[in-house]
Amino acid sequence: MADLEKKAKEAFIDDHFELAVDLYTQAIALDPTNPDLFADRAQANIKLNKFTEAVADASKAIELDASSAKAYLRKGIACMKVGKYQNAKAALEAGTSLVPGESRFTNLIKECDELIAEETGESKNHAADAQVNTVSRKDAVPEDISTQAPLVIPSKPKYRHEFYQKPEEVVVSIFAKGIQASWVNVGFGEQTLSVSVEVPGEDGYHFQPRLFGKIKPDECKYNILSTKVEFRLAKAEPGLHWASLEYNKQTAVVQRIAVSSEIAQKPTYPSSKPKRVDWDKIEAQVKKEEKEEKLDGDAALNSFFRGIYQDADEDTRRAMKKSFVESNGTVLSTKLERSGHEEGGRKPS
Repeated sequence: MADLEKKAKEAFIDDHFELAVDLYTQAIALDPTNPDLFADRAQANIKLNKFTEAVADASKAIELDASSAKAYLRKGIACMKVGKYQNAKAALEAGTSLVPGESRFTNLIKECDELIAEETGESKNHAADAQVNTVSRKDAVPEDISTQAPLVIPSKPKYRHEFYQKPEEVVVSIFAKGIQASWVNVGFGEQTLSVSVEVPGEDGYHFQPRLFGKIKPDECKYNILSTKVEFRLAKAEPGLHWASLEYNKQTAVVQRIAVSSEIAQKPTYPSSKPKRVDWDKIEAQVKKEEKEEKLDGDAALNSFFRGIYQDADEDTRRAMKKSFVESNGTVLSTKLERSGHEEGGRKPS
């Protein structure tokens, strides 16, 4: 049975809700008096939008264990989805009495009050005035007002928390001063962290997030310091960047880009060592580009004659210079014609 329950939780974490329901159903057949199985199957049914089944499962869990806060929460959520706001509010008020100050209950109770007011056609202001004047509205809310818990305004968490990460682990800090080890109860799951702090004479603190990624429970640890409680969560996928501490479908899809731990552990840094430049290679490349460059007009003609001059022997170069000078730049010949006017070639008179 324990193996089935573990597989069901893994299926739920991986968003395989139908498989989770099937596995929980098999586990319930083996252990029909286990309230957690019914409460967890209720949650899977909620994910599948099977709210009637979820209400039945949560109600069965409450019947088996009246102190199961999660069963009241899931019944409240399922009842709201099917429009039974009065039943939802009653379940949520029963649940908040078990975990006072839990924001999920107080926020949902407030939402129930608004929906009930809308359903009965009364404005929020009228509902507020009725509460101030303590006027009984039995027709609008068919419940015994004396049994109703007062509306609790959601308050800030008792302790602040933050996190940072390394390639191999995520470090979570809950800032609580002077906490004793006996007051702290910690649990590590495959993708969950469960923290309860019960300070004598004060309201309890509960922090149970579904984590962004999976962890290795056996390798996780925590340490109670003078100003905080620090948790070190070993990543099941080293190098995976957590976009947030808590799981969110949008960030899970967008941000799940795994980086190998080898790369993450060997960062590269800019070097002050100058780069070696092969100037001979650069010069050869420039010459090649100049040679292959296509020119037009006079530029092409000049390039052509320049090439002839560079590759010519000494006599041809002298012929080209002489013809260019004697023709005032209109003729360029490669033949050196010797005449009587050439130096050393004058005939005697």
